[in-house]
Formats: sequence, C-alpha cells, structure tokens
Amino acid sequence: MQVGQQWHGGPIEMTEADIIRFASEYDPQPMHIDNAAAASGRFGGIIASGWHVASVVMRDFVEAAPFGSTPLLGLKIDDLTWRVPVRPGDVLRITREVVDIAHSKSKPDRGVLTMRMTVTNQEGAVVMAFTNLIQMPTRPVIDS
Repeated sequence: MQVGQQWHGGPIEMTEADIIRFASEYDPQPMHIDNAAAASGRFGGIIASGWHVASVVMRDFVEAAPFGSTPLLGLKIDDLTWRVPVRPGDVLRITREVVDIAHSKSKPDRGVLTMRMTVTNQEGAVVMAFTNLIQMPTRPVIDS
C-alpha cells in the first residue's frame, strides 16, 4: 500500500425498484418510497436514501476484494456527505484513494489505512464522499 494508490468501482445502476425496496425497509420517507409525494416534494421525484447509496458502495468494495481475502474491518467514517440526490437510472462510479497509512504503536501486527471514497454519477457530479479508516494487518518487518 502507498499513499495516492487508487481503485475504481462500479458501475452501479440505481433502479427505481431497488430504491423503493431499500427505503421501504430501512428509510421509509416519502421522497424514497412514494412517487406522488416525491413528485410534489423539494426533489421533484423519487431519490435514493443516502444509506442505500452507502450500502451499494460498500457492497462494491467487498466484491472487488482489493486486498484479496483480507477482511475489510472498518473503524470509522468521517466527513460523510451526500451532495447530489441519486435518482432512478443514475449510474454510480467510485474512486477509492489511500490518503494515509499509519502503523499501530501498540499492536505491530496491524495498522490503519485511511481512504477517501468519492462517488459520482453518470454526469461526473459527486453524489457522496467520505473518509474511511480501515484496520489492516501489516507484513512482518524483516531485519537485515
């Protein structure tokens, strides 16, 4: 791993059926589940729950397995922002960038990888961004 290293994810197409299904179970607000209410609301139509967007981005990361079989152990998310509504038909792409690597002082077998996640739609607009701290095992130091 090195600072500046990037991975790309997606494309993820957001369908109206998926948006409504997710929101019906986890975020049942009118702008996510009711076409008539959403159409007359401030967004002018159905939009995805931000938690739905975060969930599909996480799934994409797990399925991509950028660290092989090493599990993704999240420690913290900072600066989570939803900047532009995600609508049915939007196609999301993700850029994941390593912004910091810190070795644990108390546990030399692990460290913390800080990654910046930026999610864009088909027009290139940033729809969601956050910083994620992930605990990672380290390679043993070999003395020469």
